[in-house]
Amino acid sequence: MTAVAIGALLYEGKAKRVFATDQPDLVAVEYKDDATAFNALKKAQLTGKGALNCRISALVFEHLQRGGIPTHYLGVRDSLWMMVRPVRVIPVEVVVRNIAAGSLCRQMPIAAGSRLEPPLIDLYYKDDAFGDPLLSEARLERLALVSPEELNSIRAMALRVNIALGELFSQVGLELVDFKIELGFTGTGELVVADEISPDTCRLWDRAISDSEDRILDKDRFRQDLGGVVEAYGEVLKRVQGVCPEPRVYG
Repeated sequence: MTAVAIGALLYEGKAKRVFATDQPDLVAVEYKDDATAFNALKKAQLTGKGALNCRISALVFEHLQRGGIPTHYLGVRDSLWMMVRPVRVIPVEVVVRNIAAGSLCRQMPIAAGSRLEPPLIDLYYKDDAFGDPLLSEARLERLALVSPEELNSIRAMALRVNIALGELFSQVGLELVDFKIELGFTGTGELVVADEISPDTCRLWDRAISDSEDRILDKDRFRQDLGGVVEAYGEVLKRVQGVCPEPRVYG
Protein backbone atom coordinates (compact mmCIF):
# COMPACT_ATOMS: atom_id res chain seq x y z
CA MET A 1 0.00 0.00 0.00
CA THR A 2 1.30 3.44 -0.92
CA ALA A 3 2.55 5.31 2.14
CA VAL A 4 0.57 8.47 2.86
CA ALA A 5 1.57 10.96 5.55
CA ILE A 6 -1.35 12.60 7.34
CA GLY A 7 -0.89 16.34 7.71
CA ALA A 8 -2.74 19.24 9.30
CA LEU A 9 -6.37 19.15 10.36
CA LEU A 10 -8.33 21.08 7.74
CA TYR A 11 -11.83 20.81 9.14
CA GLU A 12 -13.71 19.05 11.91
CA GLY A 13 -17.42 18.44 11.61
CA LYS A 14 -19.94 16.62 13.75
CA ALA A 15 -19.05 13.15 12.47
CA LYS A 16 -15.71 13.45 10.66
CA ARG A 17 -12.29 15.10 10.66
CA VAL A 18 -10.65 16.10 7.39
CA PHE A 19 -6.85 16.19 7.10
CA ALA A 20 -4.36 17.31 4.50
CA THR A 21 -1.79 14.76 3.35
CA ASP A 22 1.67 14.96 1.83
CA GLN A 23 -0.01 14.72 -1.60
CA PRO A 24 -1.76 17.87 -2.89
CA ASP A 25 -4.45 15.89 -4.70
CA LEU A 26 -5.33 13.71 -1.72
CA VAL A 27 -7.28 14.36 1.48
CA ALA A 28 -7.79 11.97 4.41
CA VAL A 29 -11.14 11.73 6.20
CA GLU A 30 -11.41 10.20 9.67
CA TYR A 31 -14.85 8.98 10.75
CA LYS A 32 -15.73 9.64 14.40
CA ASP A 33 -17.96 7.78 16.84
CA ASP A 34 -19.79 11.01 17.71
CA ALA A 35 -23.55 11.05 17.28
CA THR A 36 -25.39 14.35 17.10
CA ALA A 37 -28.93 15.51 16.41
CA PHE A 38 -30.96 18.72 16.39
CA ASN A 39 -28.01 20.88 15.28
CA ALA A 40 -25.74 19.18 17.85
CA LEU A 41 -28.04 19.97 20.80
CA LYS A 42 -28.15 16.23 21.44
CA LYS A 43 -24.80 14.41 21.56
CA ALA A 44 -23.42 10.99 22.41
CA GLN A 45 -20.46 8.71 21.78
CA LEU A 46 -21.44 5.44 20.10
CA THR A 47 -18.51 3.03 19.94
CA GLY A 48 -18.17 1.50 16.49
CA LYS A 49 -20.38 4.01 14.67
CA GLY A 50 -17.49 5.66 12.83
CA ALA A 51 -16.16 2.40 11.42
CA LEU A 52 -19.63 1.35 10.28
CA ASN A 53 -20.31 4.65 8.53
CA CYS A 54 -16.89 4.62 6.88
CA ARG A 55 -17.41 1.14 5.43
CA ILE A 56 -21.03 1.77 4.38
CA SER A 57 -20.05 5.04 2.69
CA ALA A 58 -17.18 3.33 0.86
CA LEU A 59 -19.47 0.62 -0.48
CA VAL A 60 -22.10 3.15 -1.53
CA PHE A 61 -19.60 5.50 -3.19
CA GLU A 62 -18.19 2.60 -5.21
CA HIS A 63 -21.71 1.59 -6.19
CA LEU A 64 -22.36 5.12 -7.45
CA GLN A 65 -19.07 5.16 -9.35
CA ARG A 66 -19.89 1.87 -11.06
CA GLY A 67 -23.09 3.55 -12.22
CA GLY A 68 -21.19 6.47 -13.72
CA ILE A 69 -21.87 8.96 -10.90
CA PRO A 70 -18.66 10.81 -9.94
CA THR A 71 -17.68 11.10 -6.28
CA HIS A 72 -14.69 12.36 -4.30
CA TYR A 73 -13.99 8.82 -3.02
CA LEU A 74 -10.68 7.08 -3.81
CA GLY A 75 -10.52 4.22 -1.31
CA VAL A 76 -10.31 3.26 2.35
CA ARG A 77 -7.14 3.19 4.41
CA ASP A 78 -8.38 1.24 7.42
CA SER A 79 -11.57 0.93 9.43
CA LEU A 80 -11.90 4.67 10.19
CA TRP A 81 -10.06 6.39 7.35
CA MET A 82 -11.20 7.20 3.82
CA MET A 83 -9.01 8.78 1.14
CA VAL A 84 -10.73 11.29 -1.12
CA ARG A 85 -10.08 13.96 -3.71
CA PRO A 86 -10.07 17.52 -2.41
CA VAL A 87 -13.21 19.40 -3.44
CA ARG A 88 -14.71 22.82 -2.98
CA VAL A 89 -17.87 21.84 -1.16
CA ILE A 90 -20.99 23.78 -2.13
CA PRO A 91 -22.56 25.08 1.11
CA VAL A 92 -25.94 23.64 0.16
CA GLU A 93 -27.34 20.43 1.60
CA VAL A 94 -29.40 18.57 -0.98
CA VAL A 95 -32.23 16.47 0.46
CA VAL A 96 -34.17 14.06 -1.74
CA ARG A 97 -37.45 12.78 -0.29
CA ASN A 98 -39.26 9.69 -1.57
CA ILE A 99 -41.59 9.23 1.40
CA ALA A 100 -42.84 11.97 3.72
CA ALA A 101 -41.12 11.84 7.11
CA GLY A 102 -39.39 14.00 9.70
CA SER A 103 -39.34 17.77 9.29
CA LEU A 104 -41.40 17.72 6.09
CA CYS A 105 -44.44 16.50 8.01
CA ARG A 106 -43.98 19.24 10.61
CA GLN A 107 -43.71 21.94 7.97
CA MET A 108 -46.40 20.90 5.48
CA PRO A 109 -49.82 19.22 5.63
CA ILE A 110 -48.51 15.93 4.28
CA ALA A 111 -49.23 12.72 6.18
CA ALA A 112 -46.21 10.79 7.38
CA GLY A 113 -45.54 7.81 5.16
CA SER A 114 -47.05 9.39 2.03
CA ARG A 115 -45.11 8.49 -1.09
CA LEU A 116 -43.84 11.52 -2.98
CA GLU A 117 -44.02 11.18 -6.74
CA PRO A 118 -41.96 12.65 -8.23
CA PRO A 119 -39.38 12.79 -5.43
CA LEU A 120 -39.16 16.14 -3.65
CA ILE A 121 -35.80 17.92 -3.68
CA ASP A 122 -35.17 20.39 -0.85
CA LEU A 123 -32.12 22.63 -0.61
CA TYR A 124 -30.77 23.92 2.71
CA TYR A 125 -28.13 26.54 3.44
CA LYS A 126 -25.31 24.68 5.16
CA ASP A 127 -24.56 26.92 8.13
CA ASP A 128 -25.05 25.82 11.74
CA ALA A 129 -25.17 29.42 12.95
CA PHE A 130 -28.39 29.94 10.98
CA GLY A 131 -29.79 26.48 11.70
CA ASP A 132 -29.36 25.19 8.12
CA PRO A 133 -32.47 27.00 6.79
CA LEU A 134 -34.53 25.85 3.83
CA LEU A 135 -33.65 27.84 0.71
CA SER A 136 -36.20 29.27 -1.67
CA GLU A 137 -35.21 30.01 -5.26
CA ALA A 138 -35.02 33.73 -4.42
CA ARG A 139 -32.81 33.13 -1.37
CA LEU A 140 -30.52 30.87 -3.31
CA GLU A 141 -30.18 33.52 -6.00
CA ARG A 142 -29.52 36.23 -3.40
CA LEU A 143 -26.74 34.18 -1.77
CA ALA A 144 -25.20 33.52 -5.20
CA LEU A 145 -23.97 30.11 -4.07
CA VAL A 146 -24.43 28.47 -7.48
CA SER A 147 -25.27 29.59 -10.98
CA PRO A 148 -28.58 28.57 -12.60
CA GLU A 149 -26.69 26.06 -14.74
CA GLU A 150 -24.95 24.59 -11.69
CA LEU A 151 -28.28 24.36 -9.88
CA ASN A 152 -29.72 22.34 -12.76
CA SER A 153 -26.70 20.03 -12.61
CA ILE A 154 -27.08 19.63 -8.85
CA ARG A 155 -30.73 18.64 -9.16
CA ALA A 156 -30.03 16.25 -12.02
CA MET A 157 -27.24 14.56 -10.08
CA ALA A 158 -29.41 14.30 -6.96
CA LEU A 159 -32.06 12.43 -8.94
CA ARG A 160 -29.42 10.11 -10.44
CA VAL A 161 -28.13 9.36 -6.95
CA ASN A 162 -31.68 8.71 -5.79
CA ILE A 163 -32.23 6.11 -8.49
CA ALA A 164 -28.90 4.40 -7.82
CA LEU A 165 -29.39 4.33 -4.04
CA GLY A 166 -32.99 3.20 -4.35
CA GLU A 167 -31.93 0.26 -6.52
CA LEU A 168 -29.12 -0.72 -4.15
CA PHE A 169 -31.16 -0.58 -0.96
CA SER A 170 -34.18 -2.23 -2.57
CA GLN A 171 -31.98 -5.26 -3.37
CA VAL A 172 -31.39 -5.76 0.35
CA GLY A 173 -34.92 -5.17 1.59
CA LEU A 174 -34.53 -1.54 2.63
CA GLU A 175 -36.81 1.39 1.79
CA LEU A 176 -34.95 4.60 0.95
CA VAL A 177 -37.23 7.14 2.60
CA ASP A 178 -35.00 10.17 2.06
CA PHE A 179 -31.36 11.17 2.11
CA LYS A 180 -29.02 14.14 2.30
CA ILE A 181 -25.96 14.62 0.11
CA GLU A 182 -23.32 17.27 -0.25
CA LEU A 183 -21.76 18.09 -3.59
CA GLY A 184 -18.58 19.87 -4.56
CA PHE A 185 -16.31 20.83 -7.40
CA THR A 186 -12.91 19.26 -8.00
CA GLY A 187 -9.91 21.32 -9.05
CA THR A 188 -10.87 20.69 -12.68
CA GLY A 189 -14.43 21.90 -12.13
CA GLU A 190 -16.11 18.48 -12.08
CA LEU A 191 -19.25 18.25 -9.95
CA VAL A 192 -18.98 15.25 -7.61
CA VAL A 193 -20.79 13.69 -4.65
CA ALA A 194 -18.81 14.34 -1.45
CA ASP A 195 -19.08 13.96 2.34
CA GLU A 196 -20.67 10.56 3.22
CA ILE A 197 -23.70 8.41 2.46
CA SER A 198 -24.64 6.33 5.48
CA PRO A 199 -27.46 5.77 8.00
CA ASP A 200 -26.41 9.15 9.41
CA THR A 201 -27.53 10.81 6.17
CA CYS A 202 -30.27 8.44 4.91
CA ARG A 203 -33.60 7.36 6.35
CA LEU A 204 -33.79 3.60 5.83
CA TRP A 205 -36.70 1.35 6.77
CA ASP A 206 -36.73 -2.45 6.86
CA ARG A 207 -39.41 -3.41 4.34
CA ALA A 208 -40.15 -6.67 6.18
CA ILE A 209 -41.20 -4.86 9.38
CA SER A 210 -44.44 -2.90 9.66
CA ASP A 211 -43.94 -1.39 13.12
CA SER A 212 -43.13 2.31 12.67
CA GLU A 213 -40.29 2.20 15.22
CA ASP A 214 -38.85 -1.29 14.82
CA ARG A 215 -38.36 -0.82 11.07
CA ILE A 216 -36.01 2.16 11.53
CA LEU A 217 -32.37 1.43 10.63
CA ASP A 218 -30.94 4.95 10.63
CA LYS A 219 -30.16 8.01 12.75
CA ASP A 220 -33.80 8.36 13.77
CA ARG A 221 -33.07 5.65 16.32
CA PHE A 222 -30.80 8.18 18.03
CA ARG A 223 -33.08 11.16 17.48
CA GLN A 224 -36.07 9.33 18.95
CA ASP A 225 -34.21 7.54 21.79
CA LEU A 226 -35.10 4.14 20.38
CA GLY A 227 -31.74 2.56 21.22
CA GLY A 228 -29.90 -0.01 19.13
CA VAL A 229 -28.26 2.61 16.89
CA VAL A 230 -24.99 0.76 16.31
CA GLU A 231 -26.85 -2.52 15.84
CA ALA A 232 -29.09 -0.92 13.20
CA TYR A 233 -26.11 0.51 11.34
CA GLY A 234 -24.45 -2.90 11.52
CA GLU A 235 -27.52 -4.48 9.94
CA VAL A 236 -27.36 -1.99 7.06
CA LEU A 237 -23.68 -2.78 6.52
CA LYS A 238 -24.28 -6.53 6.59
CA ARG A 239 -26.96 -6.25 3.94
CA VAL A 240 -25.04 -3.90 1.66
CA GLN A 241 -21.90 -6.04 1.96
CA GLY A 242 -23.96 -8.95 0.70
CA VAL A 243 -24.45 -7.37 -2.72
CA CYS A 244 -21.36 -5.16 -3.12
CA PRO A 245 -17.68 -6.04 -3.65
CA GLU A 246 -15.30 -5.31 -0.81
CA PRO A 247 -14.20 -1.65 -0.89
CA ARG A 248 -10.86 -0.97 -2.46
CA VAL A 249 -7.90 -0.12 -0.25
CA TYR A 250 -6.21 3.11 -1.29
CA GLY A 251 -2.82 2.51 -2.81
